[in-house]
Amino acid sequence: MVTITQEMIRQFHKLMEEVDDQLKTTFENIHQGYPNETLIRFLKARDGNVSKAHKMLVDCLNWRIQNEIDNILAKPIIPTDFYRGLRDSHLIGMSGYSKEGLPVIAVGVGLSTFDKASIHYYVQSHIQMNEYRDRVIMPSATKKFGRHISTCVKVLDMTGLKLSALNQIKLLTVISTIDDLNYPEKTATYYIVNAPYIFSACWKVVRPLLQERTRKKIQVLPGCGKDELLKIMDYESLPHFCKREGSGSSRHSRNGTNDNCFSLDHPFHQQLYNYIKQQAELTESRAPIRHGSFHVDFPEPGIEDTKIAQTIQSEFKRIVDQNDRSN
Repeated sequence: MVTITQEMIRQFHKLMEEVDDQLKTTFENIHQGYPNETLIRFLKARDGNVSKAHKMLVDCLNWRIQNEIDNILAKPIIPTDFYRGLRDSHLIGMSGYSKEGLPVIAVGVGLSTFDKASIHYYVQSHIQMNEYRDRVIMPSATKKFGRHISTCVKVLDMTGLKLSALNQIKLLTVISTIDDLNYPEKTATYYIVNAPYIFSACWKVVRPLLQERTRKKIQVLPGCGKDELLKIMDYESLPHFCKREGSGSSRHSRNGTNDNCFSLDHPFHQQLYNYIKQQAELTESRAPIRHGSFHVDFPEPGIEDTKIAQTIQSEFKRIVDQNDRSN
């Protein structure tokens, strides 16, 4: 893994001084007062190549301007019942913080169906969560823990993963590409839990395709991962699906309590949704809130993402053929 030097950062700063004021303004929204750390993220994403990192960052800034990403936290998805459908079909939320102060993002990969709205709403919602994490959650964590927080940990629940997940490859590739190009190096570690056979089979063929820095971030934990995760976070911050073996579902909270961080009724989603509505009210006099998705240009997936998607599709087909022969 490449070491990022002060000389690389200095050269990168010099290049950024030459961009126009509009790009500089949106760059401020990204770095939130920590420009060096942001440049380091883009340098890591391009293996220390200053020229490539600069192009990547400028492309990101132009994408933000063209798609009005700086204003996306003032674009609520309404009505609330419709937004609840998004939350029930794209299972993602924040369950707490690690002992180091990193936000713990939980994702219900296996039980997300993405069947309640068009792809544009899911992309809008995903970007809003990214922006809220980076502009609200992480600055707040930085103050709370007394050190700069710029990354999170993600716990991916594979409960319920089935061959039908193949239908979601396009959407997941779009989301993954948006993250790779515009939010690089924001996740410190990915923890995979409740992994069924189908995941294990795909992981064997996908793992060699990943870049080394990505492979090092991924840990596949036994069972629900509770024992391992308690080494880096307190029990209260564990996602609900990790709090007991055989929890069986990412969708439902335990005993009727509100510990399901995927639910719109969870405090995290209530705070996020209320924040977006408040931001919208501040700008409503200029542009009334309208029902409709906030369309964002989808970037073309990179070679790595395309190859991974194709490999997953091939492996799924192999498993289907194998099951057909055995039946």
